[in-house]
Amino acid sequence: MTESSKYNRRSILKAGVGLAASAVPAAAMSDPAPVTPANPEGPFYPKHEQVDKDTDLTLIDGHTERAQGQVIRVTGQVLDDEGKPVEGALVDIWQANARGRYHHEDDPATAPEDPNFQGWGMVKTDAEGRYAFTTIKPGAYAVNESWSRPPHIHFKVSRRGFHEITTQMYFAGESLNESDKLLQSVAEDARGLLTVDFQETDGLPHGHFPIVLAKVV
Repeated sequence: MTESSKYNRRSILKAGVGLAASAVPAAAMSDPAPVTPANPEGPFYPKHEQVDKDTDLTLIDGHTERAQGQVIRVTGQVLDDEGKPVEGALVDIWQANARGRYHHEDDPATAPEDPNFQGWGMVKTDAEGRYAFTTIKPGAYAVNESWSRPPHIHFKVSRRGFHEITTQMYFAGESLNESDKLLQSVAEDARGLLTVDFQETDGLPHGHFPIVLAKVV
C-alpha cells in the first residue's frame, strides 16, 4: 500500500484551521492566544516502543556514530489559550531521516534508513512551558508522482486538562511548501504559523516553534 492511499484512507486532508501563537513571551500576551492549527498525524507515527527516545535524535544510546544530515536545534514554548505557560506537557516528535525515510515498517520509500538516527523523541515542558530538541533537518520525499512532501517534523502535544494537538512544523523558504497538500489545507493566514525560519545560533540552525493548547471546559 502506498503512502498516498494511506493518507486518503485516514482522510488526513481534513486539517484544522485554528491559528497558532507567535513567539511572544507569555507575560506580554494580553489577548487570548489562538490555538495552534492541527495538521494530520500521517501513517508513520511509531507503532512500537524504542529504548532511546530522548531529546537528542542525532545520537542513539549505545551508538558511537551520529545521524547523517544537517544537525538543527528546535525549541519552543507550550502555552494555554490565555497565553500562560503549560508545565508538564508531553511534546512528542517524529520525522523522516535526512534522505526522507521514516524508521517505520510501513514506509514504502526506497531511500536507505539511517541506523544512527533516532527518528522519535519525547520530552515534558519545564515550569515555563519550554521544550527543546536536537535533531537533523528531514529530507523531502515523494508521496506519489504528482506530490512530494517538503521537509517537516510531526508534533503531538498533550497535557491533562487540555485538548491534545497533532500538527506539523515546516521550514521557511522550501519551494515544496507552496504545493504541499497538507500545509496548503491550513487556512492561508495560518500557514505561516506552522512555518519556522531557522537562524544560525552557536553554530547550529535554530528554530523556535510555539504551541498553544485549548483548555478542556
